[in-house]
Amino acid sequence: MRISSPLLRSGLTVAAAALPVTLATGPASAGPGISVSTTGTTVSVTTTACAQLNGSWGTASLITGSQGDFAQGRQVALTGNSTGQGASWSGISPGTYTVIVMCSNNSTAGTQTVIVSAAPSPSPSRSASPSPSPSASASRGVLGGLGGAVQDYGTATLVAGGALVGTGVIGAAWFLRRRSKPYRF
Repeated sequence: MRISSPLLRSGLTVAAAALPVTLATGPASAGPGISVSTTGTTVSVTTTACAQLNGSWGTASLITGSQGDFAQGRQVALTGNSTGQGASWSGISPGTYTVIVMCSNNSTAGTQTVIVSAAPSPSPSRSASPSPSPSASASRGVLGGLGGAVQDYGTATLVAGGALVGTGVIGAAWFLRRRSKPYRF
């Protein structure tokens, strides 16, 4: 199949026009967001997105799958200072939870899903000699389906990615252009 020159030129024009737009747009959800972690049966959240208003930083809510919104979850007031705020819940049973942080100005700092794993049960010893204990599994479990949505990439990363995509488009166009010419000896 041959690609005609006008089609190839128009494709390159569209790619060249789209590259600055791609590089100029940022991530889908801009802002610092939140960071959620688990240790055993304790869930912790930290953020730098909230500002203190009337002596309050905001509230964090831990929501189970059966609960519908922020108000139904286990709410904890954020504590901290201007460089970072946080909250934690202890005694959480194994399962999947959603953490939502609402700043005191009623803006959402972020939402993240977390998996609390069951504590490993002690294994019976088979011999009198000490043996190494098995390592614990990852405390957050597998967050299938979230992909890159849980991390906020900076401008430099987006520009580098856009440059790589642009280089690939130009290289592919050059290769196809060279292939469309007849071989001459």
